[in-house]
Amino acid sequence: MNFRYQSYLLLAAITLFASSCYKKFDADSYKPALSIGGYTSASEVAPGNLVAYWGFNGSLTDSVSKTSCDNHGTSFTTGIKGTALKGADKAYALFTPGTSITGLKAFTITLWVNNPQNTAGIVQLLSLSNTKSFWGNIDIFFENGSTDTKAVLKMHVASSHGETWLGNYEVQNVWGKWTNFGLSYNGVDSFKVYVNGLRIATQVVTGGGPLQFLNPGKMVFGTSQFQTVPSLTSEATAQDWASYLTGGLDEVRIYNKALEEAEVGALVKLEGRGK
Repeated sequence: MNFRYQSYLLLAAITLFASSCYKKFDADSYKPALSIGGYTSASEVAPGNLVAYWGFNGSLTDSVSKTSCDNHGTSFTTGIKGTALKGADKAYALFTPGTSITGLKAFTITLWVNNPQNTAGIVQLLSLSNTKSFWGNIDIFFENGSTDTKAVLKMHVASSHGETWLGNYEVQNVWGKWTNFGLSYNGVDSFKVYVNGLRIATQVVTGGGPLQFLNPGKMVFGTSQFQTVPSLTSEATAQDWASYLTGGLDEVRIYNKALEEAEVGALVKLEGRGK
């Protein structure tokens, strides 16, 4: 064996040894973390003000209180992040809220929904019930009057100061795709409505002030407070113009303050990217 051939074998051995000791260069590992509005994760947005959060990742448990919903026919489906609550006809989930929710003076609620067009009646996404009123203390729902390309979004908030109706807002091209809806109240006089992190309406009320919910009962995901069995209110039972969420509901968050518009925008963008 000549010297040149021995050198070739030694070089080959060194190359093989080196390649076995070092991982392949991964350019992605050197990329800076995604940052939107100074946040890299939705969990970084106002964490001290988050009073309830349902990620619905194979569970109906609120991650803040560690309390689970009572399931009435719902299941799970692919969500905007992980899995989501999957509704069905006559199906819903009920949650017993603590004082961090029933005692809210101001709030922000954000949630994602992916539902087919509602043709059988209104579809309630979320409600904080009022056990002695037809409507709840908080109601977020798709109103009747939808078309193939248009949803009619409506919201309602009641407290000792009176009732506020928000809507009807015509929202385009939401059926069969994930869409984020948000509602906030600043505890003084101003409601804001958001779609996909963008403010679409501001409604100023007179005689507002801090909220004080009346006769708060359970929270409902997937239908109205009067569609449950038994009804959650003494003032109504099931209505033929109301229906059930048959699609998905995901990433429901409740804060005890009105988030800034930039915070809502960052939150929604991050969740939409799975962060």
